[in-house]
Amino acid sequence: MGKPITPLLAVDALIVCDLKLAQGVVLIKRKNPPYGWALPGGFVDVGETVEQAVVREAKEETNLDFAIDDLAGIYSKPDRDPRGHTVSIVYAGKAAGEMIAKDDATEISVFSIFELPELAFDHKDIIMDYFFAEHGCIE
Repeated sequence: MGKPITPLLAVDALIVCDLKLAQGVVLIKRKNPPYGWALPGGFVDVGETVEQAVVREAKEETNLDFAIDDLAGIYSKPDRDPRGHTVSIVYAGKAAGEMIAKDDATEISVFSIFELPELAFDHKDIIMDYFFAEHGCIE
């Protein structure tokens, strides 16, 4: 029997920031397709845990030191990534350091959860699930 064909495994960092009037999130503008704003993240490397991967990816793209607070969710719809079936494990937390767009990011910014730009993948759903469904901001 051959090796099974499975979805790719990715991680995303939902970096939560406290703004004056609302919660905010750190987003990067992607350098590579699919273009657009997105949560920092990427694929898990062989030999690392998903927790190590999300901290590494956040650092590579934002220059921030990401500290995981909790698991925000697992997203696995086969069409969530136009490049192919990808499962993403999303962690939420805070970060420290100086924000600098690096690696696969051309820009970086903090956006209010009420004023999000057009987002790549299913990242708007992820943010809305975390802030409104999971944490009871709206019933």
